[in-house]
Parts: sequence; structure tokens; C-alpha cells
Amino acid sequence: MKALILAAGLGTRLLPYTEHTPKPLFSVGGRPLLDIIIRKLEVAGCEAIIINTHHLHKKIDDFIASQKYSIPVFTSYEPIILGTGGAIKNAADFWDNKPFIVINSDIFTDINLNELYDFHLGQNCCATLVLTDFKKFNNVLVSQDNLVLGFEQQQRAQSLLLSAGLASESKSIKSPYPADCSGDLQSNHSDPFACFDNDKSLSVYKQDNIARLAFTGIQVIDPEILGFIPENIFSNSIDVYRQMIISGKKIYAYIPQKLQWNDIGTPETYKEVVIEETASKAFMIAFEDYRKQEIRTINLAGDGSDRKWSRLISGTHSLILADHGIRRENANTEVDSFINIGIHLKHKGLPLPRIFLHDAFSGLVFLEDLGDLNLQAVIMNAGSQSEIINWYKNVIDLLIELSYSGGSDFDTSWTYQTSNYSIELILEKECKYFIDAYLKGYLNLNINFDKYKDEFVKIASRALENQIEGFMHRDMQSRNIMIKDGSIYFIDFQGGRIGPLQYDLASLLNDPYVGLPYKIRIELVEYCIKKLSAISGINKNNFYNCFKYCSLTRNLQILGAFGFLSKIKGKTFFEKYIPAALISLKENFKLLDEKEFPGIKSLIDNIL
Repeated sequence: MKALILAAGLGTRLLPYTEHTPKPLFSVGGRPLLDIIIRKLEVAGCEAIIINTHHLHKKIDDFIASQKYSIPVFTSYEPIILGTGGAIKNAADFWDNKPFIVINSDIFTDINLNELYDFHLGQNCCATLVLTDFKKFNNVLVSQDNLVLGFEQQQRAQSLLLSAGLASESKSIKSPYPADCSGDLQSNHSDPFACFDNDKSLSVYKQDNIARLAFTGIQVIDPEILGFIPENIFSNSIDVYRQMIISGKKIYAYIPQKLQWNDIGTPETYKEVVIEETASKAFMIAFEDYRKQEIRTINLAGDGSDRKWSRLISGTHSLILADHGIRRENANTEVDSFINIGIHLKHKGLPLPRIFLHDAFSGLVFLEDLGDLNLQAVIMNAGSQSEIINWYKNVIDLLIELSYSGGSDFDTSWTYQTSNYSIELILEKECKYFIDAYLKGYLNLNINFDKYKDEFVKIASRALENQIEGFMHRDMQSRNIMIKDGSIYFIDFQGGRIGPLQYDLASLLNDPYVGLPYKIRIELVEYCIKKLSAISGINKNNFYNCFKYCSLTRNLQILGAFGFLSKIKGKTFFEKYIPAALISLKENFKLLDEKEFPGIKSLIDNIL
């Protein structure tokens, strides 16, 4: 047995994602669809495989070259797409005298290819098509004895059968197959067309119990089909099958009673396939006593990012699903950092949710469920000031461990923005962000960043002086700190990089979601200095100077983010925290020598 995998399509319905990745290399559960299909053919006893390619063909070539398969796998580049029939004809020299399998590269299925092949060998026919029942795309007409009779656009089929006397207006065509043979299936991979061109072709349909089913893109074909396909021109295999039926050749339908099958023709169906395939596996990895059962999804409210969050519940178990979106570029993205940094920090024994399963291309990550209680809620409901301070001291203890342990063996290639907290990042993502997103975007002020750039450069430089360098979370605020069973966990670590511990401390203490009083902030800074001094003997004044400037740069970033999220993203929820952020900005700026920064002082005075 040999096989052809059809992989030349442009993937236009999957744009913009197919601009950089050909559809066959979209992954499911971390494995490209093409690899899944090849491995399935290997297991079925296939002797050799050929893949027709066109769009981004070199990427498919490179992928095949990087793998070690037990059978020969070849690629055949088509400078001009030849269609499904043309691809079969173009591989004429590859075929022997045995029936061969042709399968689309953009489908996901659990079909048993051995059973399919044996079924074909048991029929006296030239082709066997795998069909299933999915109403929206049912356009293959099949007789009660599983003969394929023709192909039709669904919207025309009923009227054409009426004209042939095979159906009535008040009664739809009934399928002779059980209703449960379809599973939860999605799409038809053939390009449907009207085959009723003349009265002669209509005579084929004059019989009762016609079923209309969907073609899955999986087929077994005898070599005699090659005689029906023209050479060196575009040819659709459905057109070829129509000719063969008219000439008296038999084409059979193979209709598995239970078939998992889907395509990735659109972003929505692709995402559905990945979730359906990987969710149950994630539960099995996470829980030893898990037995596969229904999985319910509860959408969770997001925060500042565009990621989508949901809670998956199955029986007594639950997981969190973080959806970062399908990959749009080849470079490192947020999901790559989320996965790599999360695994690294967890390996160091730090308090993070465990990542059980991930698929970086689809953007899906299955996480430990830490519940819904965050530090903000705990502090807002605390019974006393001493309780608040104790919570923050516990967080600071872990923050120090996060900086030291997380920074050890940290690979900066995991980061997706910059590898370090740098002057360039501070100027672009914090100072200029404040000017553009808050002052200009939110307050509609006509402010020129370049007028204040020299002062911002001075602030950025001092935020990096005397830093305790280690892993920097960069968004260490109360809504990113979860409390479960009395224990503290850090989330949203994907923006991490190497940088000053003082910045994370500044983020924690200058948090507008909580609004800690100034005296408590100073007390907690002193606590952090004392803990660090016991570990490595730091200079208190140097530490505090770095902390002051990090507090200011963090304030600028917060206001830029709140302005952007409120005005551009329409997330007005953040507006109520702007006053607290402004108060913190004013307090932190007063800790500096204001005479050094007359321009920034004027800006702050004008908005407060």
C-alpha cells in the first residue's frame, strides 16, 4: 500500500495564520497534522508516501527532512496547483498496481486505515470514499447498498431529486444509516459541484432510499483511475469520479459507525479540534484517578491582556485553559514565553500553577486550577493592618526566592520582548507609553515625548543602578497573586526577564488595585532590605535608590496601561484605579530631587 497526502492548498480560509505556516503544519496537541497523518499511515502498514506541495512548500520539505520515519516519505512540488485529481495523475510514476490511499493533510481523524483498506479490497470497485453524516455539508449521494451515486451542491440537491421523481417537497431524503454514525463532525473536504448536467446522468439516481453524506477527504483508489485523469492540467477528483460513475464504474462509500473526524478549514474549527483532542489528555495527565467523561467549559473574565481564559470541569476535577490565540508569526511570542518561563520556574520549585499540556501553535495552555481568590480580594477583606502586613511579608519572601532561584539558569531566549530590563525598554514601554497612551491618548493632551526624553533617560538609567539582578516578573501586582488553601502563587509570568528585584517590589507595593498607604509601603521596603541583608549583605541606601526610580517607572507604565486599556480597548473597568495610580505617582516623584526633573515635574503637576 502507498499513499498520497494532499498538501498543496493555499489555506485562504485560515489567513492570516497561513501566511507563515502551511496548513498541514498546524499542530494538534503539539504535533503537526502532517506528522499525525504520516504516523497513522506508518502504523497501517503503508510502504511509501508522497506529499504534493505548493504553498510554503520549503517549510514542508524542511519538516519532512527533520523527521525520521520508518518508510520513505517524498514531496512533490507543484509550481501550479493541479487539484486533487491532477495530484494523483502527477504521481503516476509513484504508484504500483495496488490500490492506494489518498488523504487530505488538513483533517484530524481516528479512522482505522487498515479496516478501510480491507473494506476496499473486499469490494469490486475502483474507489472507496470515507463518508460521514453532517447535514450542512452532505452532498454525496449514496444508495442503500453503499454505492456512491453522485455529488451535488446541497442547496440544489432536493430540487434535482424532485425533478427526477425521487423525493417530494414535504418529505426530506432519509438516510439509511444510523443517526449516531456521524459523531460531532464538521466539514466536507471536496469541492462540491452540480453533476446533473443532462438527462442521461439523472438516470443514475432513479432508485429509492438515497442518503446524502459528507466526504471526509479520505479515499482508497485503484490505479485504473489514472486513465480518467487528464495530464498536466488542473483536475478535481470529484469531476473524475463523476465521469467514472457515468461510464459504469463502481465507487463505494465506507461509513464507519463511530468516527472522530474534523478539519481545520477555519480558525474556529481548528481551535475546536485542538481543544477536543487535548483537553481529555490534559485531565489524564493532571489527575491519576481521572476517567474520561464530559468536559464542561465556563468562560472566565479576562483582565488587561487579549488572552481568553476558561475553566474546564470534568467530574470532580477542573483545569484552567489559557488561550493565547493561534500563532501569527514565527518569532517568539507571548505563549512561548508563558510555556518556557512557566516550566522553568516550576522546575525551580517556585509557587506557580503547573502546566500540564500545551500547544504553542494553537496558543492553548492547560494549567492547574488555583481557584478565584487573589491577593487583592484578601487584602480588601482583611480584618486588620497587621494581617495585611503579614500577607505582604509572605509575598516578599517568595518574591526574593523568585528573583534568585528564577534567575538561576534562566535562558533569555525564552523572553518575547526583551531579554533584560533595559534603558530602551524603560523609555519605550514605560516613559513613552505614559506620554502616548495616558497623556495624549486618554487625556487628549498635546505632549511631545522628545521634549522630556533627556529627563526620562536619566530616570531609566538610575532605575538600573544598584539593582539586585535576577528574574523579574514585571507585573507583580495583587491580581496576579493567587491564594489557594492559604498558599501564595504567582501567575501571569510570561513577561518575565532578567532585571532588578526592586522593580517587582515596586510593582507589588505601588499597586493601585490595593492602594497601600505610604507608611506601610516604607515598612515593607525595610522588611525586604532586612531579608536581603541576611542573605547577601546589601547596601541599604543603594537598594533604596534603585527602588525609588523603579517605583516611578512602574507608575508610568501603570498609567500608560490604564489609559490604553480604557480608551483603546474599551475596558473602562480600569478607570476607577487611575486616581490611586496618580496619587502613588505624586508620592514617588517627591522622593526624588525634583529640581533634576523640571519638565516631568511640570507634567505631573498639570495632571494632579
